[in-house]
Amino acid sequence: MKMSWRRSPDALVSRFSEIVPSDPRVERRKMFGYPAAFVGGNMFMGLHQENLILRLPEQQRSAFLSIEGASVFEPMPGRPMREYVVVPEAMLPDSSALRVWTGRSLEYAASLPSKKAKPPVKKAKAPPARKQARRRD
Repeated sequence: MKMSWRRSPDALVSRFSEIVPSDPRVERRKMFGYPAAFVGGNMFMGLHQENLILRLPEQQRSAFLSIEGASVFEPMPGRPMREYVVVPEAMLPDSSALRVWTGRSLEYAASLPSKKAKPPVKKAKAPPARKQARRRD
């Protein structure tokens, strides 16, 4: 079953760019075609369709989920992504609240073991064409 995901709205992409913590450890790149921020190879925040998502440790995640409109991140129904939450739309304009939560998300991901960069995937070469034996009649 192929899932077709919607692009993130331009306003949300711009907002994401504004709120990614300014920290030399942060690397911006795309994850599944959406803007994301990583530290030590671990994603700590990103976009998915109309959602801003953050990665939080259990205790902070529980506190975050008590905020009205916050939810567990499920990129596909019934398939929650462990440790990730969706930022309520009402919080998006609140720079001070976002700064606190994105900072917590960054520090949590920075505390995780670093992931080594994966080598680029090489395309498999097609096997050489086999010559067909000619039959002599």
